[in-house]
Amino acid sequence: MNSAEIRWLSTAEAAKRLGITPRTLYRFIDEGQLAAYRFGRVIRLKEDEVDVFIDKCRIAPGTLEHLYPEAVTDAKKS
Repeated sequence: MNSAEIRWLSTAEAAKRLGITPRTLYRFIDEGQLAAYRFGRVIRLKEDEVDVFIDKCRIAPGTLEHLYPEAVTDAKKS
């Protein structure tokens, strides 16, 4: 048995922690991007797994140029 106690989050708590709607949270769960557990009719998420998901979603520098192509084009002209 793990010496660390599992800290469970409700779907509402997890969605709030991620800053997303419950609907988006359910989509992430359904797509397999985020692990969740069903206990009867209740769905719970492990706090540490939510934290790992947050870390995996970090945007690498230099990967968003496609969102502002005109600014990059202007900068290259200078």
